[in-house]
Amino acid sequence: MSQSVNLLESVPKIARDIKARTINKEVNRQLASKFDFEYFDGTREQGYGGDKYDGRWIPVSKRIIQHFGLKPGDRVLDIGCAKGFLAHDLRLVMPGLEVIGLDISVYALRRCHPGTEGRLILGTCEQLPFPDGSFRAALAINTIHNLGRDGCLRALQEIERVAPRRGFVQIDAYRTPEEHEVFMDWMLTAQTALMPDEWIALFEEAGYRGDYYWTILQVD
Repeated sequence: MSQSVNLLESVPKIARDIKARTINKEVNRQLASKFDFEYFDGTREQGYGGDKYDGRWIPVSKRIIQHFGLKPGDRVLDIGCAKGFLAHDLRLVMPGLEVIGLDISVYALRRCHPGTEGRLILGTCEQLPFPDGSFRAALAINTIHNLGRDGCLRALQEIERVAPRRGFVQIDAYRTPEEHEVFMDWMLTAQTALMPDEWIALFEEAGYRGDYYWTILQVD
């Protein structure tokens, strides 16, 4: 049965200057949506503000391995893997784990973490290029909301197909009008903005039976 579980509880809180991002917001949105240099290594107003490895995914990897009961030889899919930091740390924490990353960004994949070469592929979560049931776990962290509603539906169906009942999605959401305003001011690439209950209804429509958690930007 699906459950809400915070697998990213160890990740440090990120400082966000919401007002700064609202300046030239549409230009920043267009640049970020290319998922190229600007989004990963440009200014904070356009995305990550420099996507560099800092080891923060090591405790997350330990939590994921514990949650799914993973062991050497198991296959894990990281959807929206970017430069492969989580894929690297999962294998660092558990040698012998087979981790495959998938991302739509050529820029990120060409600048992948050393040791992940050949393990990361170009692709979209709407059409995963893998057989049914081919993964012990499939992760999509802050990824699928970058699609429209129909794309989110297909992505959830694909995650369920390749890892039945063994998925995990972390998704941006909001609960109040104030949180929705912050969401709209801050988010550059998200195309689908829903409340938790609306996401759960979409899970049911998609037949998604994996786990989930929300990224909710707090109002100061």
